[in-house]
Parts: sequence; structure tokens; C-alpha cells
Amino acid sequence: THEIVRRGIAQSPEGRRIFPRMTVLENLQMGSIVAQPGSFERELERVLTLFPRLKERINQRAGTMSGGEQQMLAIGRALMSQPRLLLLDEPSLGLAPLIVKQIFQVIQEINREQKMTVFMVEQNAFHALKLAHR
Repeated sequence: THEIVRRGIAQSPEGRRIFPRMTVLENLQMGSIVAQPGSFERELERVLTLFPRLKERINQRAGTMSGGEQQMLAIGRALMSQPRLLLLDEPSLGLAPLIVKQIFQVIQEINREQKMTVFMVEQNAFHALKLAHR
């Protein structure tokens, strides 16, 4: 797994797989373990800008957050490793429509503004096709 991350690939799996007893900050730290030295603060700021909700809950245990907040955390944790390719598996699964919209706006921003390749498996064709290049 470390070698995959070192090659610039990160994943946000279906089911989120966050560390429920750790805080938001600790979960994000776990995502940066193989990142470039000295990049943690910069990447943390980038993730918290993308997901302001996480900043509000930075010291909260991840297992006590809503499903949408946990999904934001799972994506944020993946982004902490500075990937060139982000794999997303069902990012909207089980989320409220408003949260789904927010998540997809962030995915679009990551792809367009940060020039990151995003490979997504998603059952919500309406939202997925709006983001797809092919």
C-alpha cells in the first residue's frame, strides 16, 4: 500500500473506512504518512479549505460525525498524500442530496483546478456524467 501511495495514487474506498476513534486531525495525519516531508501544514490547509466542515470538527472523533462528514474526511485523508491519481469508490453512497452536491463540487474542483486525475466508480449517473470527460 505504501508503494502505491508513493507512486501518486490514493483511494477513498466505498464505506469510507475512516478511523472512528481518532479525531479528524489524526485521520488526516494518517493520510500524510508517506507525503513529502514538510508538506503536512500546506496539505492540511488545502483539505480544510475544500472541506470547511472538517475544520469545524478538527478535534472531534471521526466516528461521531455524520455520513457526509465522514465521506469528506475519507476524501480529505486521500488528498493528504498529494496524489496525482485519486480513486473514488461510490463517493455519494448513502448521503443526503445536499451533501452529494457538495461532494461532487469538490471533486470537480480537485479535477479542474488542481489538475488531478480522478477515477470514479459511482452509481449516481446524473452526477457522475456531469463530471466525466469521457
